[in-house]
Amino acid sequence: MGKKDKKSKTAEQKARVAAKQNKRAAQKEKKVKSKGADDSDADDVDLDDVLAEYTRQQALFLKVTESPCEPPPPRSSATLIGSPSNSNELYLFGGEYYNGALATFFNDLFVYFIDRSEWRRVTSPNSPLPRSGHAWCRGGNAGGIYLFGGEFSSPKQGTFYHYNDFWRLEPSTREWTRLEIKGKGPPARSGHRMTYYKNYILLFGGFQDTSQQTKYLQDLWIYDCQNFIWYNPVLPPATQKPDARSSFSFLPHDSGAVIYGGYSRVRSTTAAGKQTKGGSQGLRNVLKPMVHQDTWFLRVLPPAADSPVNAPPIIRWERRKKPANPPNPPRAGTTMTYHKGRGILFGGVYDVEDSEESIDSEFFAALYAWNIERNRFFQLTLRRPRAANKKVQASDRGGARRARGKADEAELLRNLAALEASGSISGTAEMEIDIDTVMEEIPAKPAQATSMNMPHPRFNTQLAVQDDVLYIFGGTFERSDREYTFDEMWAIDLGKLDGVKEIYRREVDNWQESEQEDSDSNEDDDESEDEETDGEGILLPRAETEAASTGQTLAASEDTTNINETETEQDTILIDDRPHPRPFESLREFFTRTSNAWQDLQLEVLRRMDTATNKSIKEMRKDAFDLAETKWWDCREEITALEDEQEAAGIGEVVSIADRGSETGGVGRRR
Repeated sequence: MGKKDKKSKTAEQKARVAAKQNKRAAQKEKKVKSKGADDSDADDVDLDDVLAEYTRQQALFLKVTESPCEPPPPRSSATLIGSPSNSNELYLFGGEYYNGALATFFNDLFVYFIDRSEWRRVTSPNSPLPRSGHAWCRGGNAGGIYLFGGEFSSPKQGTFYHYNDFWRLEPSTREWTRLEIKGKGPPARSGHRMTYYKNYILLFGGFQDTSQQTKYLQDLWIYDCQNFIWYNPVLPPATQKPDARSSFSFLPHDSGAVIYGGYSRVRSTTAAGKQTKGGSQGLRNVLKPMVHQDTWFLRVLPPAADSPVNAPPIIRWERRKKPANPPNPPRAGTTMTYHKGRGILFGGVYDVEDSEESIDSEFFAALYAWNIERNRFFQLTLRRPRAANKKVQASDRGGARRARGKADEAELLRNLAALEASGSISGTAEMEIDIDTVMEEIPAKPAQATSMNMPHPRFNTQLAVQDDVLYIFGGTFERSDREYTFDEMWAIDLGKLDGVKEIYRREVDNWQESEQEDSDSNEDDDESEDEETDGEGILLPRAETEAASTGQTLAASEDTTNINETETEQDTILIDDRPHPRPFESLREFFTRTSNAWQDLQLEVLRRMDTATNKSIKEMRKDAFDLAETKWWDCREEITALEDEQEAAGIGEVVSIADRGSETGGVGRRR
């Protein structure tokens, strides 16, 4: 994609272009006459033989191994997910890398350990074959991670192969298992999405790409993790359901799942450009890109208790209203991941086809939160850390406690040293232990650079949330006719939004030209002498990244403001008398203040239902915390806006005198 405005060219430039086109045509004709088997678009490669060789090499691994390694090589269309059983791990699988000439596909599994910022590569004798464009999700109540489909191609992308295999990854052992299903399963595809609901895996959409056409899909498949069978619900003909699409957002919900957005190409009729004998202009059918902006709710009802064992669940599609304040302009290639009742969306690209030969593209780096229940988007902006006066005072008051703790730690270390030396703890009082030296010997997490600028604009990024932290991996950016795959990973604390931490970042590799494009690219370089050039090995410098991302943030803020001003759809007003978070109040502080209220709400619900409970006080408190946490995240965007307004007005943290209790020190303290 790029800007090619031919109307603005001067006569001299037009002549140069015409000369280049004639030269290219002659070169291509010459290559067609002289090219051999190696220049064939199909590469004369039998994909079945290639995949069989992958399988043979993989069988050489005798067991599952895990070894430390450098961060993964750059790739696109991979999948990233947080471990469902360990909040300290992220998993990355598959993907492809295209350098302008050849495409490379991967089937390696990488594990990222968050606490020590370490990567490990997992090899297995039984692993899915190399692929990209696949989908995976957590197993819900069944546990594990489930993967389906994807695609593979020859190095020059002359032939394609789509998978229809189904896999399960056990996070604790890193072991893959191919699931043999009963009956019929989903057809092969890529670009689809998967999510979970209780004991079910939900799969929708995607596309099948052949050498003749691309077919987008709109079928729904449900996998029963208990009975190991796929269901393909058949709806009545008049029933509404989402249009065929790929690259959409598919998020879990307490009653099923929700769909937002997506991309497809639809048939459209345009003028052929030539007039018929009667003077009328001919028409022709073309495929136009379509960025979907609709939202659907998939309601899933488990079968009744008296139903047969293999009875499928009852499903119903419900079309929702258009979300309030969606990203503007509508964009393709966005990625959304689930977090605490919200969808976190990043990136995307907006294409404007000026003509059949000209596409103007705008890339984005804005971050949004989509509140699923309210069906409203909120833009998330980075905020510089506040000076926490209250916490500083509290730390001063706790200085004595830390000193006592340090002394106790020193005594413990002396006892351990004495036991190792003589087996007795007598005479440890005379031993001198330097705690600071001992603590320095403990390996710590490497320091990570933090920036107040969002990463460079991009699309098709891999996102995952683990422990309230958003991780951004890779992504793609296009300039002129070149495609760049980012080789980096970032982290954003969704609770604080206090900057973007750099997990790792490497220079983007130079673009490689295929043999048929070598001469063309050299001539294009002459044509774009006035355009900005890239340095050797640094196609997207950090300075450019920060400038572009800052501009994107400001532009996105203006878009949101305009949407708010022109919003005509009235939201449903809900009266919520439950405890509400306050500005500058952390989740822990919110729960401490409202714990009794949440427990009273639980008891009130039980009294209304006239149901007895056998829950202990600890279980009741745990349920109360879950309710408070849901409410805290549900109001996060509004509270953040209030905090920004108060800081702009010079108002710091507001503390209620009643909440401070005995810490106020009486009337004299207030004076």
